[in-house]
Amino acid sequence: MDLTGATRIVIIGGGQAGAQALQSLRQGGYEGKLTLVADEAALPYQRPPLSKAYMKGEFSEERLYFRPESWYQDQNIEVILSTHAAKIDRTAQTVELPHGGKIDYDALIIATGSRPRVLPTQGADLEGVHDLRDLSDVERIRPNMIAGRKMVIIGAGYIGLEAAAVARQMGLDVTVLEMAPRVLARVTSPVMSEFFETEHRAQGVTILTGARLDHLDGEGGKVSAAILADGTRLDADIVLVGIGILPNEELASDAGIACNNGILVDRDARTSDPRVFAAGDCASRPLVHFGRSGRLESVHNAIEQGKLAAAAILGKPRPAEDCPWFWSDQYDVKLQIAGLSQDYDEIVVRGDPKERKFAAFYLRNGTLIAVDAVNSPPEFLASKKLIMSGAKLAPATLGDTSVSMKDIAAAATAA
Repeated sequence: MDLTGATRIVIIGGGQAGAQALQSLRQGGYEGKLTLVADEAALPYQRPPLSKAYMKGEFSEERLYFRPESWYQDQNIEVILSTHAAKIDRTAQTVELPHGGKIDYDALIIATGSRPRVLPTQGADLEGVHDLRDLSDVERIRPNMIAGRKMVIIGAGYIGLEAAAVARQMGLDVTVLEMAPRVLARVTSPVMSEFFETEHRAQGVTILTGARLDHLDGEGGKVSAAILADGTRLDADIVLVGIGILPNEELASDAGIACNNGILVDRDARTSDPRVFAAGDCASRPLVHFGRSGRLESVHNAIEQGKLAAAAILGKPRPAEDCPWFWSDQYDVKLQIAGLSQDYDEIVVRGDPKERKFAAFYLRNGTLIAVDAVNSPPEFLASKKLIMSGAKLAPATLGDTSVSMKDIAAAATAA
């Protein structure tokens, strides 16, 4: 469908994807009416610093914002905050608001993001039990980040481990509970799990793997302890829940838009309704470098899909689709990830994890599909290009630190 004549575009969601779509539409020459509907009270802002610098108080709220309020005024963008979209009427081409108002659209971008999984145990509603997803979560948590207090973190994914690092740096007594036999078990290899477990233990974090939470105890309505299935009692002044997220697809699903663990979109971020697009955590997209579809929970994905949706609406050429990439900062360790390591059949470690500077390469049938690079930018940058080219690499060469990544990449490109 040609939407180049659209005079009214609505974006639902004030995260990275929504913010990028706004910017790309205006930069792309769109001069029509542009409305953002966001359920948070704050202007669109960065989320990665929430579990890092902002939690530690090293980042002001203003520095989180993608753009100041004046930018939205200068760009003639209507911003409706603290308001969630209640319904999409695709026949009438309207977004209905809770108070009964309606916003017309010619094109719609759904960027509703995701929400934390709810802890399914007794005591999850006690005071002092927190998620870590948005600005308001951090505002509730930060006053309790006091040296000497006891924090229990449920879930040893990246968010949980990043929060553990910040809490230890702020002097809290931290215990991390993980049901799986190792940390980061769902997202990386045993090599990386062992490295991060060693790092956190060296910093004084207690990590309990294979640990199943039974319930949370409280006193006077406030959490006081985490009780494990084996009866172990862990005193807790604060509990942080990081057990994964769910896509906010209900708005689209209720409108009859195709969903399956995310709003289904094509390479242009277009849904089953040609006037409606979806971007960011809420969308399930074609992963063109891996021959399948899925959701990507990353800044890169949100930015890229925001650009894709804007380009499609404006009738411009599709922007390049990059190799998926992610990062995590814990203490002075910077992990950079390129590609998707699921279904790898061989792993090659380049460098020595004990030196805290190494990379783990993941191959499938000899083809590089992902890398986890710890304090190793050259390995990360070279791998992004190699993954996108579908390069086949000799494991012995990848693991040979006497050969530079630049030379490895050059040889693979020439082959």
